[in-house]
Amino acid sequence: MTPSSPSLWLDESSSEGVRMVTALVRLRGALQAAVLPLDLAGVEGPRAVRRELVDQLEDYVIPRMTTLEAPMLVVVGGSTGAGKSTLVNSLVGRRVTEPGVLRPTTRSAVLVHHPDDAEWFGQDRLLPDLRRVEAPTKDHDALQLVADASVPRGLAIIDAPDVDSVEKHNRELATQLLAAADMWLFVTSAARYADQVPWEHLKQAAARSIAVAIVLDRTAPDAVSTVSTHLARMLASRGLKDSPLFVVHEGQVDEEGLLPAGAVADIRGWLDSLARDVDARGGVVRQTMEGTVKALTHQLHPVADAVAQQAEAVAELREAVDTTYEQAADELVVAAGDGTLLRGDLLAGWQEFVGTGELLRTLEDKVGWLRERLVSAVKGKPQQAEQVSEAVETALGSLVLAHAELAATRAAQAWSAHPAGPGLLGTEEGAALTRPSAELRRNCERAVRDWQAEVTELVRTEGADKRTSARFLVYGVPGLSVALMVLTLDGGSTESAGLGRRLLEAVFGAETVATLERRSREGLTPRLRALLDAEASRWQQHLESLGVTTDAAEQLRQATRRVDDVRFGPATRGGEAGD
Repeated sequence: MTPSSPSLWLDESSSEGVRMVTALVRLRGALQAAVLPLDLAGVEGPRAVRRELVDQLEDYVIPRMTTLEAPMLVVVGGSTGAGKSTLVNSLVGRRVTEPGVLRPTTRSAVLVHHPDDAEWFGQDRLLPDLRRVEAPTKDHDALQLVADASVPRGLAIIDAPDVDSVEKHNRELATQLLAAADMWLFVTSAARYADQVPWEHLKQAAARSIAVAIVLDRTAPDAVSTVSTHLARMLASRGLKDSPLFVVHEGQVDEEGLLPAGAVADIRGWLDSLARDVDARGGVVRQTMEGTVKALTHQLHPVADAVAQQAEAVAELREAVDTTYEQAADELVVAAGDGTLLRGDLLAGWQEFVGTGELLRTLEDKVGWLRERLVSAVKGKPQQAEQVSEAVETALGSLVLAHAELAATRAAQAWSAHPAGPGLLGTEEGAALTRPSAELRRNCERAVRDWQAEVTELVRTEGADKRTSARFLVYGVPGLSVALMVLTLDGGSTESAGLGRRLLEAVFGAETVATLERRSREGLTPRLRALLDAEASRWQQHLESLGVTTDAAEQLRQATRRVDDVRFGPATRGGEAGD
C-alpha cells in the first residue's frame, strides 16, 4: 500500500477502517482538549479552525466513516435569493421546504429522503447535535426530516440556509451542513454568481476535494451564454473545472411554487443516475471523505502551534504570580519579625503590661516574697495579657492584609503587561483577583490564634517545673506567652521587646529562651506564608479553569500523525502499531 493509494481505510469493516475510526475518535478528543481561551495575537484563526474541525469530525467524518454505505448526502446551498428552496421543491415534485419570502428567514434545515432510507438519519447518525423534527420550525438547532418516495433510494437532499445570510445563526447552520455533505449542489444566480462569500465556501470545497455541482438559477435566456462561460472560467481557476454546471432558466412557478419539470430535468436525471449507480455514488462519498480527512490533518498543525503558545502564556502568567506572591511572603515574614508591628495599640498594651521594668528588677533581686504579696503584685496581669494577645492578633492581621493587597496589585500589573493578561483580568472572576479574598481576614484570625495557642503550649510545657517559682508566678503562662509573642515579632531589637527577653530569661534562662524564640518563629512563618499561598492559589485556579494543559499540543500532533499513518498505510506507519 503506497501513499498514492490510501483508500483501504475507506472500508469501515476492514482492519484499516477500524484503525481509522479509532484514530479519528482520538483526534476528536485531542482537539476538544486543545482549548484556546487566551486572547493572544492571531488566535482567532486557529480558534475558528478548531471549532470547524471538531464539528466536522462529529457531524460528518466519524459518523460517515462508520456508515459508508449510508445514502449520499447532497446539500443544496448558496446565496441569498438564489432559489434553493424552490429548486429542492421542484426536484422533489412537491413543496417540502418553505421558500424564504421575507429575508432573512430563520428556520431549520430540511432533509428529504426516500422512506426506506429513514433508518440512516436518526439522532445518532450524521449531524447528531441537530434535534430531529417532522414539522417545519424556526429552530436552527433542529433538522426537519421529510420522507418522499420521489427521492431515489441511496440519496438524500438537504435544503440549507443562505451562506451569506445577515442572520448569524443561518450562516453558521449553512456552514455546518455544507461541512457534513458528501456533495454540494451549489445554487447561484446571474446576479449573484460573482459574490465573494459563496466563493469562499467553494474554495473550501476544492480544498477538501468535495464533489460539487453548480446550478446557475434564475438566468434570462439571453444572458445564459455570457454568464455561464464566465462562471465556468471562475470554476476552473479555483480548482473546480470538473464540476457539472446546470442552468435553470428564469421562468414562472406554478401555484405550488414549483418550476416546470423540464426546467430541472437535467439536474434530476443526473441525481437519479448517481443514486442508481452504486459504484459512482460510493466514489463520490469516498472522494469527499479522502479529501476531507486530508484537508483536516493539514489544518491541524497551525492549531497545535497556537495551543503550544497558549501553554507557554499560561506558564508565564503562572510564574508571574508565583514570583509576586513569593516576594510578598518574604517581605511579610521579615516585617513580622523586625519590630515593625511593635507600635500603636500593641506597643501601648505591651508597655502597660510589662511596666517600666521596675517589676522585672524586683524579680531579679534575691529577696524572697510571700505568696500573698506576689498575688497582690500581679493583680490584673491576666486581663492585660489578654489585651496584648488581642493586639498581636490585630497587628498581624493588618500586616497580612497589607501584603496581600500589595501582592494582588503587583500580580495585576504583571498580567496587564502580558498580551493575554488584560482579557483574563477583564472578567468578573479576574477582577476579583486584584483584591484580597473575602476569606483572608477570617483565615488570618484562625492562623494567628493557632500560632498563639502553640506559643502558649510551648510556655506551659517549658514552665511545667517552674510554676512554684516567684518569677513564674508574677506573670504566669498568659503573661510569659505574650512576652514570647512580642519577642518573636521584634527579635529584641527595641527596648520594649528587650524587656520581654529579660523577663523570659529571668524565668527560663537565656539558652531556653533562644530555643523558645526559634520554635515560636518556626510556628509563625509557615502560617504567614500559607496565607499568601492561599491568595496566590486563586490566581492559579483561575488559570487552571482555562483548561490549558502543557501536553495538549503534543497530544494533538500525535493524534494527527496517527490519522496520517493509517491514511498512508503500513509502509509509513512506523511504531504506531504499538500505541
